[in-house]
Amino acid sequence: MNRLAHAVATCGYVGLLRPGPGTWGSLAALPLGWVVMQGGPILFTALTVLLVPLAAWATREVTRGSDDHDPGEVVIDEVLGQWIALMPIAWGAAMAGAPVTALWPGWVAAFLLFRLFDIWKPGPVGAVDRRDDVWGVVLDDAVAGAMAAIGVVVLAGLAHL
Repeated sequence: MNRLAHAVATCGYVGLLRPGPGTWGSLAALPLGWVVMQGGPILFTALTVLLVPLAAWATREVTRGSDDHDPGEVVIDEVLGQWIALMPIAWGAAMAGAPVTALWPGWVAAFLLFRLFDIWKPGPVGAVDRRDDVWGVVLDDAVAGAMAAIGVVVLAGLAHL
């Protein structure tokens, strides 16, 4: 197995933690996201976009020759989805001139909503997940992250009425 791909796919081996490797991967995405957000929302957005081909490559390498196209240890897709869920925080903090940590309720909402949509797989998340290929593995989390991001925006709007 390609050791670099395995390290990337498991987010530095976080995906080997049990139980709930997807939750561990989502948790690991939070401090990583905070570090990247220090470079501003444009950098955070650019690196989130770059995670798509990186996650596809790592997942393809790790699952090559295996019947399991979506092993639990592969959590780079959770990092991608969690970062998409955090996108409103990165941009909202920048527009408000506030540190991203000041929007801590949004971090909690992004985490909880992303995990909910990733586990439940409602509507479009489940549809993409049923692809049973590398893109299904990566993009179902991207869709779950987008749904969580919308939820973060809605909850922020309600909180500021």
